[in-house]
This record gives sequence, C-alpha cells and structure tokens, in this order.
Amino acid sequence: MWELLKRLTLGLALIAACSAILLYSDRGSRKGSSAGRSDLVPVALVQFTSSEALDQGARGLVDALADRGFSDGGKIRLQRFNAEADNAVANTIARVVTGGDFELIATISTNSLQTVANANQSARPIRHVFGVVSDPFSAGVGIDPEDHSRHPAHLTGYGCMPPCRETLELARRINPGLKRVGLVWNPAESNSVSATRLGRAVCAELGIELIEANAENAAAVIESTQAVISRGAEGIWLSADVTTIQAAEALIATALKSGIPVFSVIPGKVKGGALFDLGGDYYAIGRTVGDLAADVLEGKSPADIPVENQLPTLLFLNEKIIPGLRGSWSFPPEVRKEAVGLITAEGEQLPEMFRTPVSK
Repeated sequence: MWELLKRLTLGLALIAACSAILLYSDRGSRKGSSAGRSDLVPVALVQFTSSEALDQGARGLVDALADRGFSDGGKIRLQRFNAEADNAVANTIARVVTGGDFELIATISTNSLQTVANANQSARPIRHVFGVVSDPFSAGVGIDPEDHSRHPAHLTGYGCMPPCRETLELARRINPGLKRVGLVWNPAESNSVSATRLGRAVCAELGIELIEANAENAAAVIESTQAVISRGAEGIWLSADVTTIQAAEALIATALKSGIPVFSVIPGKVKGGALFDLGGDYYAIGRTVGDLAADVLEGKSPADIPVENQLPTLLFLNEKIIPGLRGSWSFPPEVRKEAVGLITAEGEQLPEMFRTPVSK
C-alpha cells in the first residue's frame, strides 16, 4: 500500500511538472527572437477556453495592440494562456501569471477575470484589463454595480451583457405565436445567472413561459435539452452560458431532431444549424479592450477608467432550416434587412470570418 502511494505521488508530481512546462510553452504564440529580449514589456493574455466568441475577442485585442504599436516582438513580449475549459488549469494559470514578471495581464472571459483577480492580491498587484465578460458587476471581483468608477485600482475593463431582451423579442417577431421557450444553463456561472434573471423578466413581459433545465457540465447539456423539449419548449434560447456554448453543436442537433429551433446570442452558431444569432461583435469588442490595454501600457492608470458595458451587435439568419421546424417561423422583410449574414438553401452569405471553410 505504501509503495502504491509513493508511485501515485510521483505520478502526480510528474503530471504537475509537465503541466507547468506546457503552461509556460505559450501554445506556440511566442516568437523565438523576442523571448529573451529584456527591452520588451511582458504581457500575458489569458482566456478560459477556445470558442468562436473568445477566440475572436482575443484576436481583436491582439490586433488593436499591434495597431497601437504594441506588437509581439515589437514593444511587448506577449505570452498566451488557455485553460481549455479546465477549472483546475485556469487556477494554475492565474497563479503563474500573477506570480510572474508580467507588467500587464489581459483576460478574455468571465472565468479568466475571476481566477486572475482572485490570484492577483499581492501588495503590488499586476495591472489587469479584462473583456468579453457578460456581467463584470456580479463577478465578485470588487466592481461596484452602482458606481462603475469604484473598482480595484489595478483592474479595469469592459462588460458586454448579451442582448437577452432583443433576442427574445426577435424570436417573438419571427414567430408571433411563440409561447414557450427552453433554456439550458449552468447556475455556477455568474454571467449565466445574470442572463437568466434578465431572460425571466423579459419572458414575463412578453407572456412567454421560460422552461429551464440546469447543466453543470457539457455532458449534461443533451439530457437537459431533451428535458425542456419534452416539457413543451417551442424554441430554445442559447444564452452566453459557457457550459452550453461548449456543447452548442450537440444542443442544436438535439433540438433540430425534434423540429425545435435554437436562437443564440453568439454569432456564428447559424453555421451549426441555429435559426438566428443576435449577439456581440466579439472581434470589435476585443479591439476595444486592446485599445484599453494600450492606454494602460502607455501610462494611463486603471483606477481612472470606469468599468462600462459596450456591445456592438450582429444579426445572422438561417432560412435553410425553416422547412424542418415545428410551428410558424419566418423572417419578415424588415428582419432580413437588419441581418449582416444569411444562410439559405442556395448557400451562405456571411462575413468572411464566419464562413464555413471549403473542404479540400
């Protein structure tokens, strides 16, 4: 027994060591020529998982920094970290970046904001800029929801609460007889709690019954989706819940098997079969955060920057799936005019960043 325990301990130590090496390896984003240069300002970019919204936000942030003269290998040494939706890894990354030599940490996603903010509590915390966070005021990181200028002096950023009201109102415009909407969400996510509360209020105003089911991990999403369908959901609202976004493809496929449409607040989901997406332009949001990070690198104090919500939105429609849906779903002409992207039986008319790659 003692020998087995020693082997187990050794195995765990080896795993931890390998994990630390991988975290510092930067997932290939560092340039070999800049890694050893002492004249570059070290900057960390942390995101919780790989998803269309977070990846676009990170890309916008990096592009905006470069446009302001802070390209990797130019003025900064940029090191990127991605927890790939693993909470234990996210906490390890937070400890690594707050314990390192970084002069600025930029985070993308609510989870990354929370883990880094919780780890960044030394006597001289590192400057921290965040973005692509639905509701930073309820994230528990010290931002006053009433007075947005009150927050930790080293921390600032922008929130981007998804358009919950507008999405549900649009669903009613597309199907005036809509009475029951399903929602699968994870109550452990603060951003999802905020969106759900808002969704409940909007549904009550519209006379829509919101049928809810919880999913604490991606594996539970299909079962919860089936549950809300069995309880009479006529459509499913995909909110900015990270757990369900990770399983969005399976959620949409499950709903479509029953002829139930999914409408999303995450642009790009129409490619996977969603009826429509009304959500943030996350690349533009990322650029806004990148400009903010550049301001801080140029000397502006985070303490002087209020935390505000900023959300430029995009609308995408998927007309192709309508014939297979239950109920009366159609896009009025005025809705079609509002869309920046459309999928029909004839093909896609989408912005380049959202197009389906052509198979070779």
